[in-house]
Amino acid sequence: MVSFFKIAFQTIKVFIIFTGCTILFYYGIMWVGQEYQNYHRYDVPEGAALKVSSEVKNENLTWLNRLILFYLNGE
Repeated sequence: MVSFFKIAFQTIKVFIIFTGCTILFYYGIMWVGQEYQNYHRYDVPEGAALKVSSEVKNENLTWLNRLILFYLNGE
């Protein structure tokens, strides 16, 4: 009978530790999400930033030329 109570107590301890770690992980993820929610990745750059790419304005590209351009540039 003593071993049953010992096993039950160990099981309750594991359940409480698991629940506590799960709650801690959940609130940690919520905190990280709030930190990055207001992070504006697509703001206009400030300072001496340069545009490093441009679109091709050639309208007479065939589908084969466009496919080759896609494979070369990865765009």
